[in-house]
This record gives sequence, C-alpha cells and structure tokens, in this order.
Amino acid sequence: MTPRFVPLTGYQARDDEEVTRRARAYYEAIRRRRSVREFSSRPVPRAVIESCLLAAGTAPNGANLQPWHFVVVTDPAIKARIRVEAEREERDFYAHKAPQEWLDALAPLGTDPNKPFLETAPVLIVVFAQSYGVLPDGRRVKHYYVQESVGIATGFLLGAVHEAGLVALTHTPSPMGFLNTILGRPAHERAYLILVVGHPAAEAKVPDISKKPLGEIATFV
Repeated sequence: MTPRFVPLTGYQARDDEEVTRRARAYYEAIRRRRSVREFSSRPVPRAVIESCLLAAGTAPNGANLQPWHFVVVTDPAIKARIRVEAEREERDFYAHKAPQEWLDALAPLGTDPNKPFLETAPVLIVVFAQSYGVLPDGRRVKHYYVQESVGIATGFLLGAVHEAGLVALTHTPSPMGFLNTILGRPAHERAYLILVVGHPAAEAKVPDISKKPLGEIATFV
C-alpha cells in the first residue's frame, strides 16, 4: 500500500516567548491535578466525557491501530458490581499478595481494601487494551506497542479530565478479569485500569505529598 500524506494544517507557529509562556501555563495548570478518593455524587454531563474520550483518542499509537476501548459506566447497579469484585481482589492483595515493601510504600497514601468511590463517583471509565483488532469479516489484525499506546492515551484522558475541571483517580485492582465479565468485553481486550471521574466531595482531602524536582527527573546532555 502506498502511503498517503496530506498537508500539516493544524500546527500554529509561535515565537519562543509565546511557546515558553504556554509551556509554563500548562505546567501551572497540570500541577494542580491530584488523585482524589472522596467524590461527590454530582452528575457529569455526558458531553464532557465524550470530549475527554475524543481527546484520548488523538494519542499517538503503534501503526495508528488505536488499540484501546473505553467503557463508560454510570449505571449504579453496574458500579456496585464492580465495587464488590474490586474490593474482593483488594482484600486478597492487602492480606496475601502484596509484599511488605509495597504496603510500606502505600502507607503514606492511606489506602486500604475499601473502595467506596467506585459507587459514589458518577462516572467510571474502564480502559481496555486490545491485543488485536477484528475486521468486519472476522480476520484479526495484530496490534503493536499496545501497553505504551494505551498508557499514552490514558495520560491524554487524565489531562483532559483535569482541564475540564473534574477530578479523577486511577484504580488498578489485580487481577481485573472480572471487568470483562461484568462489562461484556471480548477475550482479546484486557482491562488496563479504571478511571474514576467526577467532582470532589465538599470535604475531600488528599495525601500531603510532593513531586520530585526537575533535577531528579530529567537530564539535559
């Protein structure tokens, strides 16, 4: 197949001063993002979630095969089922699977097997990674760099949710096979994470933590 190219029309040239200003403004905005575990039940308009998902879908990915699927859960009964199964896995994790070193690392965050936010928050977005695609005639198309691609898309989604004025929490009970069963997803999809989305509770609190400074996370050569 001969590749087809079109002109780059979306790019907007800016001088160094404007580029610097915009980069700093983005940092100042995104640095206010926090993982929240205490949610209000206040609904979120579907249009907001749709726009955030469209933003996630623009993420770069292996061979443009877009190996992701997002299931948006707002039904209280389904959220309740997800909570039951997630807490079952979490209890096993905290009691038997997690090494003490991992539990010690989690201690400053105050986490435990109880996940009420899975029911309280108005929206759960379950991100699935697809190991292959299925054409209309049933043929399989192998996907490449699946984990990397889905990770980037999830990052875009988190940024979009924050930019919209909402808060979110990434939740990864392990294993997550129960999500395929509850949500009716096919075997070639694997749950990547649950993104809990909504507005913070009026009295929401977050752990007193900090991020590493630039000198510890980057090297210029």
